[in-house]
Amino acid sequence: MSKDNTLINESIRAREVRLIDQNGDQAGIKSKQEALEMAGRVNLDLVLVAPNAKPPVCRIMDYGKYRFEQQKKEKEARKNQKVINVKEVRLSPSIDEHDFNTKLRNARKFLSKGDKVKAAIRFKGRAITHKEIGQRVLDRFSEECADIAAVESAPKMDGRSMFLMLTPKTDK
Repeated sequence: MSKDNTLINESIRAREVRLIDQNGDQAGIKSKQEALEMAGRVNLDLVLVAPNAKPPVCRIMDYGKYRFEQQKKEKEARKNQKVINVKEVRLSPSIDEHDFNTKLRNARKFLSKGDKVKAAIRFKGRAITHKEIGQRVLDRFSEECADIAAVESAPKMDGRSMFLMLTPKTDK
């Protein structure tokens, strides 16, 4: 048995197998021994490709080349994946204009790079009694980012903090 749990050659336990030859043609149902001999004649491996079929399906192929192709496909798939990070911007209910613009500029930079932005307002002391002030700050923040971002989740309270999630708009 190989590293990826594919059964090859002698490790195949089925007595009878449906055989596909090296050209991709059906060779019919053969005994395991007969299939191994056919693979040996052309110096290739017998690989179990569909173990749950009745009878199991085996293919005559170069197993090393097959593994190499699989690894190449997996590597290509990993390369095409986009990792999305969540960046956090912390605001306060009594934030001043210049500070607000600085935080906004940072958030726009994160969004343009393709990251999600979590805008958070932490209420300190008695400020929590005026949640609407924090709500207005977050609403203004989302309006300022509306051209490049969409609101993923509306502002909501979590303990003494209020959060807003923004995702970058995709160009479709």
